[in-house]
Amino acid sequence: MQPVRTIDYHTAGEPFRIVLDGVPEIAGATVLERRATAQASPSIDAVRRLLVQEPRGHADMYGCFLVPPDDDGAAFGVLFWHKDGYSTACGHGTIALGAWAVASGRVPAGTTEVPIDVPSGRVVARVHPDGGVSFRNVASYVLARDVEVRTTRGSVRVDVSYGGAIYASVPASSLGLAVTPEHHVDLIAIGREIKWALNETEWAHQRGDSRLDGVYATILYDDLGQVADGPHQRNVAVFADGQLDRSPCGSGTSARMAVLAADGRLTEGQVLVHDSIIGTRFTGRLVGSGPDGVLTEITGSAFATGESVFRLDPADPLGTGFTLR
Repeated sequence: MQPVRTIDYHTAGEPFRIVLDGVPEIAGATVLERRATAQASPSIDAVRRLLVQEPRGHADMYGCFLVPPDDDGAAFGVLFWHKDGYSTACGHGTIALGAWAVASGRVPAGTTEVPIDVPSGRVVARVHPDGGVSFRNVASYVLARDVEVRTTRGSVRVDVSYGGAIYASVPASSLGLAVTPEHHVDLIAIGREIKWALNETEWAHQRGDSRLDGVYATILYDDLGQVADGPHQRNVAVFADGQLDRSPCGSGTSARMAVLAADGRLTEGQVLVHDSIIGTRFTGRLVGSGPDGVLTEITGSAFATGESVFRLDPADPLGTGFTLR
């Protein structure tokens, strides 16, 4: 394996590792096809495992491979990954990529809008003069309401919605919990339980493409009421197989907005104030709607945290690393 060069960001506290060099060519005509290639290729997936597993990563690490876009309408494409594989969307990563593309000169000087092809479609990041980044997501919509899920904490009613990935959302209070750091172990456990209970059901199917199927995460939330421009909530997304999102989750914010719009609590022009388990914040503005669902714009901030060159010593008995959970 050749050395792998990366630059790391955090978005609202959630890590994001952008791979700049060192990945074998990932074949495919589209980003979604390249995702399938990466999933099936031992040599490509070895790079993901090297970067996400200990001792170079950790159980909640997140990152991406840069790939060509689907066509000339986007600046680049991206494959998002975590410790358990490859996701279809990543809002906090999109925010970090917008900030990186402008700061690094990946896009022409003076460019503030960065179209990016992700597995779920084309999103557009916009970098503001104050350093904040907004992105227009793919259309978001509700898949199911009040689905009963039996858990070790009793039966709960869950909403299922799509925001580039499929999310199950449930009030934390219905499980005897709150979205606070001291409850994070229990939140992870019940989040995993709900995700896997739904993952093989009829509600785990995206409308248009079976390659986007599967419940990606459980969102547990505290409803903090209404403010002047819309609802205020605090949430945590437990995604993949027990990873806990430190940020308010960008694509999950879009999925929550679809539910709130269906409830009449969020109308065009209004904003969801969405806080994370560590107190960081995204805002989500409902910018329109159409036959495919509601259109959302998510805003947050990302900051560079470091640059690295990772290597694999062929004599290292740990190889690409290990995970403890």
